[in-house]
Amino acid sequence: MIPGATRTLLETATTAGGLPGAALGVVDAHGKTATLVLGLAQREPVTIPLTEDHAFDLASLTKPLFTAREVLRAVAAGNLDLDDDLGRYLPELAWMQDTPLRARTLRQLLTHTAGLPAWAPLYTWGDAATIRARVLQEPWAMKEPGEVVYSDVGYMLLGRVLERIHGRSLREFTLDQGLTFTPDAAQSVSTERCAWRERLLCGEVHDENAGALGGVSGHAGLFGTLGGVLRQAELILRGGWLPPAAQDAALRPAAPGRTLTFVQAQPGWSGGSLASPHAVGHTGFTGTGLWVDHARRLGWVLLTNRVHPTRHADFDIQGLRRAVGNTLLASVE
Repeated sequence: MIPGATRTLLETATTAGGLPGAALGVVDAHGKTATLVLGLAQREPVTIPLTEDHAFDLASLTKPLFTAREVLRAVAAGNLDLDDDLGRYLPELAWMQDTPLRARTLRQLLTHTAGLPAWAPLYTWGDAATIRARVLQEPWAMKEPGEVVYSDVGYMLLGRVLERIHGRSLREFTLDQGLTFTPDAAQSVSTERCAWRERLLCGEVHDENAGALGGVSGHAGLFGTLGGVLRQAELILRGGWLPPAAQDAALRPAAPGRTLTFVQAQPGWSGGSLASPHAVGHTGFTGTGLWVDHARRLGWVLLTNRVHPTRHADFDIQGLRRAVGNTLLASVE
């Protein structure tokens, strides 16, 4: 189920290509799975072999696998609607300011079409309480809604909405087996020697803004084992990831190149150029990714620690992702 060409790509990447470790999982429409784990969970200061039990920092896979999924669960439960204004749930948002942000919808935030900027160095603003308050009061430079601008800020706000409607912190939400916000450092994959925190990160969120917010935010903070993330791909492929109507809404086109939860197959797509037109996927900065192609009846997960020990390396993670996707899809009969 894992073609020889795929295996060769990953063996080369983890032995001669500069990638510390890689964990690949594949699942078909019948629930048959196959996995391949190669390389190291940590290269320095000591080497630790990678195993299937190690938890990876999933980075922006937090967006679809937790935040967007929980928003759609709340829609299915009647607790909110995708076309509700953000200000309905965060009435203190941009208090005493003339801003269009209050009128932007949850749908626009999910699809990155709300006009918010991509990123800001929130971790330089102060402590977690200050950051949480300032995110709501910052006079964000807003574009007109409609254009897709991938935005961590939008998902931070969605995380706040989830906390508001459920009355608890994101860290207190129940997660599927194999996913966690509180990984065991001894069983976690090392990421970067962080210049801001001045230490090697292991079992601690890599994203600086999520770290400054206590480790969990709507845009980052989720960790997962290969089995845990592959189970998400299986649920998306075979059904059961969300109630049927919500899952259908999650996967159909909702904005240029995007569904409510994922990125659709398109030129340059991370899942490769052999995918069917409505295949979906998402990646994370640390080197993670999940893809599902219903037409090819295949889902796959590639988890790596490409930022270990530094993000400033020349390894082509996007090229590897595409090559893995193409070799897997080419093997489907």
